[in-house]
Amino acid sequence: MNIDRLVFAFAGFMILLSLVLSQVHSVYWLFLTAFVGLNMFQAAFTGFCPLARILKAIGKQPGKAFN
Repeated sequence: MNIDRLVFAFAGFMILLSLVLSQVHSVYWLFLTAFVGLNMFQAAFTGFCPLARILKAIGKQPGKAFN
């Protein structure tokens, strides 16, 4: 699995997890949803994604979105 797919899978998982936690524990978990969404939004324009940099550093193969 390349970096692009890992980033999208991780972001989707974190959003779903925070939505479940907001219903079970506290609505403040929605701040995690907002953080992930804002990070994805800025990555669309800047090309900078912290998770992509971490995955590249540990040797994962880059895709076309994050070089």
